[in-house]
Amino acid sequence: MSRDPTHEWPVIDTVAEYETGWYTGGYDRVRQPDGSEKNYYWAELPDAVVVVARTDDELIFVDQYRPTIREQCLELPAGIVEDGESYTTAGARELREETGFEPSGVSLLESFDCATGVLRHRRGIVFAEGLTPTEQKLDDNEFLSVTTVPIADALDVARREPANDATIEGILLSQAEDLL
Repeated sequence: MSRDPTHEWPVIDTVAEYETGWYTGGYDRVRQPDGSEKNYYWAELPDAVVVVARTDDELIFVDQYRPTIREQCLELPAGIVEDGESYTTAGARELREETGFEPSGVSLLESFDCATGVLRHRRGIVFAEGLTPTEQKLDDNEFLSVTTVPIADALDVARREPANDATIEGILLSQAEDLL
């Protein structure tokens, strides 16, 4: 992402108030264009990847409980991009670990900043195809089941409460690229 320094607001101080191992939270003390100062709070999370995995006429979904919102969610497979990984490498790994499917091809559809008013977090959406069953290897904190959704129903399923932004984005981007 290119930044135009003529439009930057000077950062007077950056304070990380807490670290959880999952994210860091803090604020930047910023000088605004009118000369006043204000704290802008943020949470910084590692990059994540969302996988749109297609079989012939279905998409692979995972069904899991999300303690943060206290809801059972049907969503696309997703996970953290580990150090040194590209979005496509992370997407193939997450798909394999969470669902037990190995893709023969993975391509990056888009990467972008999420919730820019409060998060320092990038997300990549990848498309996976040519799926071969393999061994599922869930993390210790992953309790999920794998299901498929017909492509024709996928967007409607994604929009049902509790709707997941990453799942909706992944399906819409895949549709825009004529992949579904």
